Amino acid sequence: MRWFLDIKRMCLALLLMWVVLPVVAQENELTVGESEENTVDVKEIVFGHIGDSYEWHITNIGEKELIVPLPVIVHVRGEGWHIFSSHRFHENGGMYKGFFIAPPGSKYEGKVVFEKDGEVIRPVDLSLTKVAFALMFNSVVLIIIILCVARWYRRHDVKKEAPGGFVGFMEMMILMINDDVVKGCVGKNWRKFSPYLLTAFFFILFNNLTGLIPFFPWGANITGNIAITMVLAVCTFLAINIFGTKHYWKEIFWPDVPWWLKVPFPMMPFIELFGIFTKPFALMIRLFANMLSGHMAMLVLSSLIFISASMGAAMITGFTIASVLFNIFMNALELLVAFIQAYVFTMLSAVFIGLAQEHGRNDKNEEI
Repeated sequence: MRWFLDIKRMCLALLLMWVVLPVVAQENELTVGESEENTVDVKEIVFGHIGDSYEWHITNIGEKELIVPLPVIVHVRGEGWHIFSSHRFHENGGMYKGFFIAPPGSKYEGKVVFEKDGEVIRPVDLSLTKVAFALMFNSVVLIIIILCVARWYRRHDVKKEAPGGFVGFMEMMILMINDDVVKGCVGKNWRKFSPYLLTAFFFILFNNLTGLIPFFPWGANITGNIAITMVLAVCTFLAINIFGTKHYWKEIFWPDVPWWLKVPFPMMPFIELFGIFTKPFALMIRLFANMLSGHMAMLVLSSLIFISASMGAAMITGFTIASVLFNIFMNALELLVAFIQAYVFTMLSAVFIGLAQEHGRNDKNEEI
């Protein structure tokens, strides 16, 4: 447990540095007569973090911005493919070969657009954005972690030696999800869906946790991006309906309800068919909303420090202490939420898949 306490102290120190150091930097930047002009745009801070971008802004060092540029990959009909660094936008006054990032308030706000003959065109955009880069990086790290755990099992006889440390922790997590969630919710066909459900759990959990680390290459709000949660929900949707049994589809189009609920107006079949899409939609919104709201709450609490920068020493001290304490509490709460949301998404996916595996009461092959 000593190593755990050391890690906890180190994380607390990093958190305090992350919250307090920007305050010192802000005070150094404010000069006499400029305090009213240097107002803090909380909206820009919050949405700048939770949103996607074509570069990774790390921090400001004086008047210079420390930014990791990312590749922009776009295609315009008649112009072909263009691949260049997002840093080109800074070198050329915001425009490079007719491409520029649409300003706030425009139709394609925050997206790369192309100007041709006075007309603004939205090209085919396959750029490696901040969220896409973080997603690929986290996926590679997660694959390495799982392969290292599997390597331990290939080199050791589990009948003679029990895993310990991180491998033992991973075994506990895998058995918990596999035995308690997958087997219990899916039923007799659990082996078919266990790889997907375990992958979904660890993918969501790892991205939730890395989203709480406030420095590069982590800190991106991956699971708070609705495009990511939509893909996860679509995967569950396909697993439910592609592998659904005949009894499952029969209950959708001709459920066991009184005839007047099915003819002449098929009210119950319509409700059941509508339910096919509401289940993955609920999975998508639940994960997206919970992870997004947590990040927004912590960012708003951190912004209180900057807002109070021009209110005097007493006010900024009080707001700083309150912001630090609330952020510590929110970070601890978000650690719990990170696990709960991964667990709930996996459990509900397993429940929905299990309901699609029902064979009916009269099926002779059904296990009792």
